[in-house]
Amino acid sequence: MYLMRIGPLGAEKPVARIDGDTYVDLSDVVTDFDEAFFGSGGIDRVRPVVAERVAAGQLSRFAGERIGAPVARPHQILCIGLNYRDHAAETGQAVPDEPILFTKSPNTLIGPNDDVRIPRGSTKPDWEVELGIVIGRRTSYLDSVDDARDAIAGYLVVNDVSERAFQMERGGQWAKGKSAETFNPAGPWLVTPDEIDDVLALDMWLDINGVHRQDGSTKTMIFDPYFIVHYLSQFLVLEPGDLINTGTPPGVGMGFNPPVWLQPGDVMELGIQQLGSQRQHVLGPR
Repeated sequence: MYLMRIGPLGAEKPVARIDGDTYVDLSDVVTDFDEAFFGSGGIDRVRPVVAERVAAGQLSRFAGERIGAPVARPHQILCIGLNYRDHAAETGQAVPDEPILFTKSPNTLIGPNDDVRIPRGSTKPDWEVELGIVIGRRTSYLDSVDDARDAIAGYLVVNDVSERAFQMERGGQWAKGKSAETFNPAGPWLVTPDEIDDVLALDMWLDINGVHRQDGSTKTMIFDPYFIVHYLSQFLVLEPGDLINTGTPPGVGMGFNPPVWLQPGDVMELGIQQLGSQRQHVLGPR
């Protein structure tokens, strides 16, 4: 399934995308795609509803509605740094022996086509196309990497927008460079694992103002999604609906010589094979 939330900010309704033109409205079945939904087996509960409504022709047509993040504000957004060897090389940092973990504020989450705002005092705003994982059940101390498969509700495109001066030059605390408002566009939809041929072979891309900047594939990840979920479960409890950003391939702004930083008026376009695409306008500080 392809789960979406459409409508005005703060009033999104849950739907299942059927194709580029149509969807099944699920707002009479579930309140939202949130912690309660995922934690109560919501995906399995709505599968037959979607199938029945498709068979009965109970489809609605998209009519230019805003697309929200496909999950409601999560309990936490966890991020893995330097998870692609070639990205670590372009930043001049060593390939990690274990996943590098940092967090983003959950209120950074926005829709895939919402505006991204550069924060006050910013001098080095940057982009990062990433594969996102959504947790499907409360998870702790998984016994094996294979057990992580059952803990994953689905995958989505995320843009891990970053402010490198805040991240690297203000005490080395990455969360400060990652948690400005609007810094986590997500979507357009959450794709359940059964819809994906191979999550470890998905092409990724990102353009700035029509100029191709990032090109990569999940096949070059150092730590794959199953390893990441198993690994994190040894240190903290993952809650249903939690979002994990899994790292970015090369081509970020800080990797160019000289570096290329986002500017007000820029347009970011990005996507991942089978998971859809995003488009954001960059705004200046408030």
